[in-house]
Amino acid sequence: MNSAKTSIIAGLALMAAGVLLLLDLLGILDSAALVWPLIFAAAGTAFLTLFFRSRDDWWAAIPGSVFLGLAAVILVTQLWPGPAAYWAGASLFLFMGAGFAAVYVREPANWWALIPCGVMLTLSLVVALPPAWGGMPVAAGLFLGLAATFAALALVPVRPEHRPGPAEAFPGPHGQPGQQAPAEPARMKWPLIPAAVLAVLGLIFALQATVLLTASEFFVPVLLVLAGVALLIYAFRHRAGGHHKAHGV
Repeated sequence: MNSAKTSIIAGLALMAAGVLLLLDLLGILDSAALVWPLIFAAAGTAFLTLFFRSRDDWWAAIPGSVFLGLAAVILVTQLWPGPAAYWAGASLFLFMGAGFAAVYVREPANWWALIPCGVMLTLSLVVALPPAWGGMPVAAGLFLGLAATFAALALVPVRPEHRPGPAEAFPGPHGQPGQQAPAEPARMKWPLIPAAVLAVLGLIFALQATVLLTASEFFVPVLLVLAGVALLIYAFRHRAGGHHKAHGV
């Protein structure tokens, strides 16, 4: 984006902010709460304009989504301080997740953007959970969401030159130096490892958050009682068998 267009957006945003402050000071309109959302929205719009105009400026989607998310949070919490404000924090993470998703959509070589995208979406879900679900359910949702993020990453085809680690090479003809091996996009396997670990942790927290844990607390003592009964039955049967053999039965 050139300096002229940047100046136009900044000038319009400053003029609108000044007008809103004047209306609030004159008592015509209670508009002071709209100033900061307007400034953040203008900044986010400027970055997104830069993102859409140039393919090389994929990074602009990240600050653009953050500024728009901040504008939405402030606007919701000040204008609707009731139940709607409860979802304000989740909306910020949703905007940020959308920004990282846009980075990947614009340039698939930026597969790494799917990781913070999944993290932001997971945090939006965790923040949106009811307060009564604190503790184990929150931990279960967090770990399962992160596991789903890495599992989804394992399904994304990535070109060899964009994968982590050294690129494979094949020997050139007549002893020439090796060249980078051309290959079709393939799925990465390493994300399955953190996905499995996080899924196990998430399932553990999920089990602890359910009634199954209450039932499992009785498992060990009941198992001990049953084992003791089995040993007593075995002992009595062993003694009865030895008694019969001693009498030649």
